[in-house]
Amino acid sequence: MKKSKLKLCLMMALTVIVITCGFTSCDKEDESLTMTTLNITGVIIPPVVETYKGAQVTIMGSGFEIGDILTFKANNSTNITVSVTSVTSNSVTFTVPDEMNTAIYAFYVTRGDITEALNYLNVIILANLNIPDVAGKNVKGVVYCNGAGVPGVVVSDGFEVTVTDENGIYYLSSEKKNGYVFISVPSGYEAPLLNSMAQFYDYLTESQTVVEQKNFSLTQTDQSEYTLLAMADLHLANRNNDLSQFEQNFLKETKDMCVQYGILNKKIYGLTLGDMSWDAYWYDNNYSLPDYIQSIKSIGCPLFNTIGNHDNNPYIANDWLAEQTYKTVVGPTYYSFNIGEIHYVVLDNVEYINTGGVQGATGDRNYNEKIVTEQIEWLKKDLATITDKTTPVIVAMHCPLYKVGISGGNQTHSLALQNGTELRNCFAEFSTVHYLTGHTHLNYNVMEGNHFEHNTGAVCATWWWTGKNGYAGNHICKDGEPGGYGVYEISGRDIKWYYKSIGYPKTKQFRTYDRNEIQITAEKYTPNASDAHKVLFEAIYAGEYINESTDNYVLINVWNHDPAWTIEVKEGETPLNVTRISAKDPLHIISYEAKRFEVGKSEPTSSFVTNNTTHMFRVKASNPTSTLTIKVTDGFGNEYTETMTRPKAFSTLMQ
Repeated sequence: MKKSKLKLCLMMALTVIVITCGFTSCDKEDESLTMTTLNITGVIIPPVVETYKGAQVTIMGSGFEIGDILTFKANNSTNITVSVTSVTSNSVTFTVPDEMNTAIYAFYVTRGDITEALNYLNVIILANLNIPDVAGKNVKGVVYCNGAGVPGVVVSDGFEVTVTDENGIYYLSSEKKNGYVFISVPSGYEAPLLNSMAQFYDYLTESQTVVEQKNFSLTQTDQSEYTLLAMADLHLANRNNDLSQFEQNFLKETKDMCVQYGILNKKIYGLTLGDMSWDAYWYDNNYSLPDYIQSIKSIGCPLFNTIGNHDNNPYIANDWLAEQTYKTVVGPTYYSFNIGEIHYVVLDNVEYINTGGVQGATGDRNYNEKIVTEQIEWLKKDLATITDKTTPVIVAMHCPLYKVGISGGNQTHSLALQNGTELRNCFAEFSTVHYLTGHTHLNYNVMEGNHFEHNTGAVCATWWWTGKNGYAGNHICKDGEPGGYGVYEISGRDIKWYYKSIGYPKTKQFRTYDRNEIQITAEKYTPNASDAHKVLFEAIYAGEYINESTDNYVLINVWNHDPAWTIEVKEGETPLNVTRISAKDPLHIISYEAKRFEVGKSEPTSSFVTNNTTHMFRVKASNPTSTLTIKVTDGFGNEYTETMTRPKAFSTLMQ
């Protein structure tokens, strides 16, 4: 490729900064840079400099001189110094050195013993983009890092799948039906970010007869150890104080976590599990997918997204057409990527029907929990590129693969996804498969052979109701755990996980109830409701808790329980028998159903009411005032304990 001189146009005027205060991210201990000032003015730094190694780059500004030394410093890297190639009255030109890679550099000029800072320079080193056409191929491009092509990268349009050659070049014959092409980001690399969203795709805008070139720039990074945040069901809709609850609680917590990981130089990634928005309120509340992106863009880590049933356009009664808004605003509805030694697959398992949906009117928003045939065929092609079938695969999708129940003190499960068997068969050759799902606003885990589903409690808990102003003052899901998200700590192929309740330390993994202290009546919890609502509350919603109990039972709700967990309870030195039961969480009843009657003066939404949980356990103490020692141990040997002093008070603000 001809290395021509690149004249950078004016895009953003920035005044020269004298480093007396310094750059916030510069190395203040670098004594080789003595900070003072030179008579350099009118310096213009464009937002991004896309260039090549060996190319000539010109920066606008007055006061440069032949003999000046330019220094570039990226975080945790050595200084790169170059001599000025030429100067004019209003510009300086230098040659991009071979050691310069894609990065954000602090940019200095040195003359003699005087050094001046010229702000930051965001450099992207391009690869050879002169790619010839190939007959029968209408999409082409190069995947590159630091100017060199990256071989072996999987590229797809959602139907066809190919792999880059030894020079990082790919060709596709595409019907351009999806309107984009994407890469499966390879291990050890990251895609650029826009509003924290990984930009691993590009849109195809021309007709099928036109050849389009779409190139992808990557940066290398160490992914030997990292943490993944799995975030289900945000349901942001500009209602129930949801935006303030989201920002002040969830977003503050995850942003702080990302900052702490950054300080420790540890990698962290985010993966949503669908229903980031709420289709019913796209138009009524003027909050939809673009607003979601603005709400979450400051999370502080690279973010991948999964489409949920509520992320479809409610004015359209067709699955393919209803998801086009998501594709335009957020990106592909199914795709894959790699982080470290794990292969990730993101699927759309919602077939949106939306009976009655027309432009200007929201339909029924009904759907099938199913992966359509075209997507299954793409999945088979994607998985065929993973030759080592011992590679762990993490599959993200919105609706769960399994549904669960309790029988004889044990959790039972059956397939919930309409074509769940067909999906499972796609992974028949793989030794380890984890499914990360949401949708239910519950927590449960299913292990079947080498398949492990983690159905994750909702970020929004009960659709932001219990934390709404004037309501319960807590944040609780339908089965009793606080709203939260899954945390997966990954080292090589080793995966460990826990459920992180928003606002609680990671050691908070269960809650105990003193059944003797629980009696849920309308008189106590809905005194201001109408007489009809009081009757309804006691008849339908209070359940077994309407009755007073003196049987000395203690309930233990262990939020992320799976078969590898153990629960031990002692009364003094006496072990108590622990029984798994199917029961409703009483705290959710008084936090949601009671508050809808008491504060909202309306009946609770049927989909939001308290569910029987599969992770409730019960012990019987010998008397009503004994102290119990409870130890819960997860599958990784982490112990969580509580010394339960009884009687233990029951209220919406209990821990």
